[in-house]
Amino acid sequence: MREQVILRCDECKQRNYTTTRDKRKTPERYEIKKYCKFERKHTLHKEVK
Repeated sequence: MREQVILRCDECKQRNYTTTRDKRKTPERYEIKKYCKFERKHTLHKEVK
């Protein structure tokens, strides 16, 4: 079963992306480097509830 999650930029704190993840395969919080249009660079994005 996949769960929809929201990704927030670690620097500007904006919620930029939504994605899905499998709870069973990745039980920890999702972290990925993605492009932030507000910062105009690649930054770390973390999952928020």
